[in-house]
Order: sequence, then C-alpha cells, then structure tokens
Amino acid sequence: MSHRPTIHGTRHAISAGHYLAAAAGFSILEAGGNAIDAGCAAGIALGVLQPDLVNVAGVAPIILRLADGTVESIAGLGWWPKSLPADLFMREHGGKIPNGVLRTVVPAAPDAWISALRRHGTMRFADVAASAIRFAAEGFAVYPLLASSIASHEHEYRMWESNTAIFLPNGRVPKAGEKFVQSDLAKTLQYMVDQDLAAGPDRMKGLQAAHDAFYKGDIAREIAAFQKREGGYLTMEDLAEYNSAIEPVVRRKWRGHELLTCGAWCQGPALQQAMALIEHVGIDGLKHNSADYIHRIVECFNLALADREYHFGDPRFVDVPVDHLLDPATIARRAAAVRDDRAFGAMPAPLDLPNREFAVSTREMPKIEADTSYCCVVDRWGNTFSATPSDGSGNVPVVPGLGITPSGRGSQSRPDPNHPAGVAPGKRPRLTPNPAILVTEDGGVLPFGTPGGDVQIQAMAQVLLNIMHFGMDPQTAIEAPRVASYSFPSSFAPFEYFPGRLALEGRIGQDVKDELAARGHEIKDWPDWSHLAGSVEAILTDPKTGLIGGGADPRRPAYAIAI
Repeated sequence: MSHRPTIHGTRHAISAGHYLAAAAGFSILEAGGNAIDAGCAAGIALGVLQPDLVNVAGVAPIILRLADGTVESIAGLGWWPKSLPADLFMREHGGKIPNGVLRTVVPAAPDAWISALRRHGTMRFADVAASAIRFAAEGFAVYPLLASSIASHEHEYRMWESNTAIFLPNGRVPKAGEKFVQSDLAKTLQYMVDQDLAAGPDRMKGLQAAHDAFYKGDIAREIAAFQKREGGYLTMEDLAEYNSAIEPVVRRKWRGHELLTCGAWCQGPALQQAMALIEHVGIDGLKHNSADYIHRIVECFNLALADREYHFGDPRFVDVPVDHLLDPATIARRAAAVRDDRAFGAMPAPLDLPNREFAVSTREMPKIEADTSYCCVVDRWGNTFSATPSDGSGNVPVVPGLGITPSGRGSQSRPDPNHPAGVAPGKRPRLTPNPAILVTEDGGVLPFGTPGGDVQIQAMAQVLLNIMHFGMDPQTAIEAPRVASYSFPSSFAPFEYFPGRLALEGRIGQDVKDELAARGHEIKDWPDWSHLAGSVEAILTDPKTGLIGGGADPRRPAYAIAI
C-alpha cells in the first residue's frame, strides 16, 4: 500500500519534482494552456525551487509526443565553448576538470523552453515564467532536502561570494522552514519577460525577444564578461550561436508498447538496452524484489551502462552504434553473459572492442553531485510533455547580479579528448538526464523520469517494470523499494568506479541482501527511503476508462496534481 494515492483526473495531470512547480504548471493547464505551456512553466519554476539541483541557465532535455502522434526531442544541452583547447584539462589540470568556470558549457535551458513554446506552445514567455518569478522574488519555504543539500556542499558554496550570498544567507546554511529568496534571479527572469512584452502583441516576436535578451542582450553580456574575468572560455559569440537541436527520438517496441527516449548525447538509449536485455534474460515468475529478480535486472543494468561507457558521446562527433547495440542479435550476445549464480563483479568487457582498464575507487560511496529534477504533463487534448531540467550550483560560480550559474555540465565530459565523451570545442557532454515516454499498446501514454545521475535509468526501469510487469498503480510503483548499481565509471568528475557495488533501500529484507552478497554483489545499505534512489514522477493514461493517473516520489518534495 502506498503512502499517497495515485492522483486521478479526466482532463489533465502534471507531476513535478517540487509541489510548487506542479502547482505552477497546473495553473497554466487550468488557464487553457496545453502540456507544453504547463511543462515549461513547471520546468522554469524548478530552477527556482530546487536551485541546488536545477539551474535556470542549466540544461533541459525535453521529449514530446503531440496528440497527432508526432514525436520529437529538444536536446536542451549546451556545447563546449568554441575557443576551448581540446587538451586543456590533460595539459594544464592533470587530467581533471576543476570546479569553476572552466567546466562551463553554453547554457541551454532558456533556449529549450522557448523552443518548445515556439514550436508547440500557445502562451508567451511572460505567462509561463510568472510563477517562477513570484517564487524567486517572494521566496518559498526551505525544505529538508534543500537544507541538507546546501549543508553537504557548504564548502563549495563558500568558494565564491556570489554563491555564498544566495545559498548561505546571513553566513550560514538555511534551516528547513525558513524563507529562501532569490532577488537577482527574479530580476533576470523579469528582464526576459519585459523584453517579451515590449515586442508587442505577436507571441512569436515576444518569444524571440525573450530569447535574445538572454543569448544576445544584457544577460549574455554579463555572463561573457564574468567568464572572461574568471578565466573561462564562454563568449558572446558562443551564446549568440546556440540553439537546442531538434532531434528524432530513439523508439523501440517493448512488449507491444513503444518506448521513446532521447538519443545517445544522453543515456536514454541505455534505458532502451536495459529493457531489451531484461526481456531477453526473462523475469517471468520471479517475485518482486526477490534476490533472483534483483540480480537479473541489475546485471542487465550493468551491461547497458558498460556499453554507455564504451560507446556514448555526442553523435555529431562520435559514431554511436545505437542500432547495433539495440539489435536483437547484439542483445542476445550481451545477455548470454548473465549468470544466475554469479555477479559480474567488474564491469563487463565490450563486444568487438579491446577491453580497457579503469581505476577503482577506494571511497565508501561515489561522490554525488547535487543536480536534476523532473516534470511531466498530459493535457486534455492528448499532448504529452516529459523533461529533466538540471545543473547544480555548488561547483560553479553564480554570475553576480544575475542569480544564475551558467551550465557546469562540462563535468560530464571526460578530460581525455580520445574518450567517446571526451572534451572538444563545440561538442556536447554526455548527459545523464534522460526524459522518456512509453506509448502503451492500447494507445495510452506514460511519461516518466527522475533525477539521480547514473541511478536514473535504473530507477526508471524499476518503476516501469513495477507498472507494466507487476501491475502496480503509478504511486505504488514509485514508492516500492529500489536498488542501484555503481559497477561502472561514474558520469561525473572524478568518474569513480566501484566494481560490484550494489546499494539497496532498507525496506528490502536482509535475507535478500545476504543472497545477493553470496552471488558476488558488494552490498551497501541505503536508508529505508533514500533520495539517492531517485525521485521518479510519472503519469499514466487509460484509454478504456478515460482516467489520467499521476504519481510522485515521496523521497523528494515531488507532487502530482490532476483534475
């Protein structure tokens, strides 16, 4: 039995990583906006409400399915500055990507939201940004996760005065229940709104004006000037040239349904591969969260995430063999390595490539960067929106006067240019955020996603199986205990590797943990409910009943609303 009910409605539904973001998007739906309008409102609000996890000037990958069946992704991921030397980190920083402006890539989120509004929305930027501006200017209550996140990164926030002023008001970590205000961020968003409205009654001209305010106007000038003062490489030219790529999605059949993910510039295809491997290995007849079940799905995660490490990068620079990796013959070859009596331990070797050695971390658990949230919407017309905005604020400086930290997502590129996800000017990092949509066999939709870095596809797959294999309602599926493997190099600098490491929430029995340990998994205990296990939000429509059901993860301050 779930702690919360699945929220049902017949008209529209939204689920988001913070309850006020859900309310912001829901108000847009009630005002007549569509799923794209509402999703953008929620996504921009998340950059205000979860400023430790998401940044208004961060990344925002989006996947859409319109009522007519049209599907597309808006990459929402910036590239490295064009003037950045490819060998910079290997030559001058000992093969590491340091904190600060050197990890900055072009901010993508404002362009992604505006691109979505321009292509498929009905409202102006002023409409969808109104709630975010109010939350920034008037403040909101600090919640426990925000307080603990800032506390855990306090030393990083103290690296820059501009960060300290916002995140450590009065020189200390804010306490839960105190008001958190971001006046400079409110002014930045309001400036974009003012430019929108000054453009006159034409919505498209207004959207362009708001866009130009950020990428070509005063905001861009402040960003570029600050980057230059701090020794960064991001320029006005980089900002002015940026646009989020509109790309086809990766789509594959799964049990008669169709799974839609973004491309190999993120880890979306690894979710596709994991689901195909699980289907090939087979889980029929296995009890939910039994040792046999967990072992099989985890080994499939390990295979998929190994291939992510060996192959994934920006497809504009790297030939990523997605079709080959998802080919049934490749899936069969990969799945043949799974043994029921023994865990892989080390990361599985690649197929048809030389094996590589990876440095093993001696830390207890990987360094977790605070980043990412999620929101999804289904509207009364049948449009579906799924987005995973991201970028934390602890390891990159806030631009003084703007209240934003231009995307530090360069931390997910490898310092070695020869790696598939290696640094190169104009190249995108390999992103962990990866929104998804399942189109069900009977014509329903299931947009879903989560924060969690390398845990993302693992949490998403477990919730998807809970709903579609075990028959749970969305909320019960989200609240069920989860596990996560760390048996591959992390996506975040310093790219730590923990062979055989498997974390399990405390609600999974000790007998199951003992059996998994006997098979060679190195067990690490999470609490009964851990925010490290992700925060999955999902909406499921049922064409037979006409009901729309939304679920949200109590591991973080997420909520769903439907009517």
